[in-house]
Amino acid sequence: MKLISWNVNGIRAAIKKGFLDYFNEQNADIFCLQETKLSAGQLDLELKGYHQYWNYAEKKGYSGTAIFTKQEPLSVSYGLGIEEHDKEGRVITLEFEKFYMVTVYTPNSKDELLRLDYRMVWEDEFRKYLKNLEKKKPVVVCGDLNVAHKEIDLKNPKTNRRNAGFTDEERGKFTELLDSGFIDTFRYFYPNLEQVYSWWSYRGRARENNAGWRIDYFVVSKGLEKSLVDAEIHSQIEGSDHCPVVLFLEFNK
Repeated sequence: MKLISWNVNGIRAAIKKGFLDYFNEQNADIFCLQETKLSAGQLDLELKGYHQYWNYAEKKGYSGTAIFTKQEPLSVSYGLGIEEHDKEGRVITLEFEKFYMVTVYTPNSKDELLRLDYRMVWEDEFRKYLKNLEKKKPVVVCGDLNVAHKEIDLKNPKTNRRNAGFTDEERGKFTELLDSGFIDTFRYFYPNLEQVYSWWSYRGRARENNAGWRIDYFVVSKGLEKSLVDAEIHSQIEGSDHCPVVLFLEFNK
């Protein structure tokens, strides 16, 4: 199975920048989006052979997620089931025979860490949600997790120590997630690979200079370790300030 995740930073803008060419060329089994920035009825996207699931934020032009899948899921749910956290369209869960597929757009802690406290609450509830799913079957989580976990995961760790996405608190929550029984699939295959990022600021020619951050992930339950085949980051693909990340899984019949 080929799974792709991409924060498109506005699906309508991404379509104008070649999204559909990439989508069709990749022929993924499951393709997840974050930051779609859509309201219901704003876009009629024809994707032949795919079932589509969208979760919209209440606020217009903000946040939002989507999953396109070739195989119809056994069940679909939106959000965490907690009203406080479910107004921004950040989570979709599809249930398949062998695993749950969860796409997430984790809240950004914002400038001056205005949303860090909320983010900490979110992290605990999200981890609890995943562990609850895991009681039934393993989980594949993908999306923009808005954190660079280790110093190797961003270009300038020293100058970003207290910036959103690289605070000790956010990094600690990601460590907690891994310690609770999950695998960061890219680092599983490439533990020491440097200068591979998935997001670059639009400021200061960051992408040109590869001054980026790895904040987009596929994280899976340890129970899926034997199914892991490879992970990729398609940093050459433009169309957003993020690039797509990829996971290959193989299940024994």
